[in-house]
Amino acid sequence: MIIAGNWKMHTDLVEGASLVAEVIERTESLALDADLVLCPPFTHLTVAATQLSGSSISLGAQHMHDAPEGAYTGEVSARMLLTSGCGYVILGHSERRTYFNESNTSVNGKVRSAISAGLTPIVCVGETLEDREAGRTEEVVGEQVRAGLSDADPGTADGLVLAYEPVWAIGTGRVATPDQADQVHGHLRKVIADMFGDAFAGRIRIQYGGSVKPENAGALMARPHIDGALVGGASLDASSFEAIVRAGLGINGG
Repeated sequence: MIIAGNWKMHTDLVEGASLVAEVIERTESLALDADLVLCPPFTHLTVAATQLSGSSISLGAQHMHDAPEGAYTGEVSARMLLTSGCGYVILGHSERRTYFNESNTSVNGKVRSAISAGLTPIVCVGETLEDREAGRTEEVVGEQVRAGLSDADPGTADGLVLAYEPVWAIGTGRVATPDQADQVHGHLRKVIADMFGDAFAGRIRIQYGGSVKPENAGALMARPHIDGALVGGASLDASSFEAIVRAGLGINGG
């Protein structure tokens, strides 16, 4: 199981350091039973890396460029993330696709660069409300996976994470039902099996994201094809993030 907190564009450096410290205090013991990842803004990475260095919690970034270096003002490379202490990077998030025009093709370049550099990409896929109402969910997410992972070589299933995040559920308070989410996760495993084989598909971890909260996390992560969560707003509160981790592990209380 893998549970990652995507902080997006929230917290300043002082607030971020305080949040990392509280997350460590609350979840360090739980990280023995699940892979936990924090993905703060770029400006926080080196500070967060120092804080997390003695813990079992990993560090991730929210985005990267596919080029190793160059005249790309405002961008960061895989090597920059690695030397900042990152082990993971979120790629293809719907907010990047929507606001910054990222395509399946551009996501593919970033996935291949991340894997080549030794980062584990968390590759996001998801359909819009219009896609779902038109019955195109499996078609859309299947194409995002096939195009996004084309010619990629993760080596092992541990070198890649998928995150299913229905666009209509991100930041809206709406959430796919556990059965809806599990159905899509199962379809994604079939797509991965076609690409990388059954053994790989059986081991790859597929997270659910989209308004994950302590109240729904347990039911979602109890489904057979759901291997964790990519948590947005709730990861900005250490007690909520702890509750989500506990729910995913089936642990009551705190």
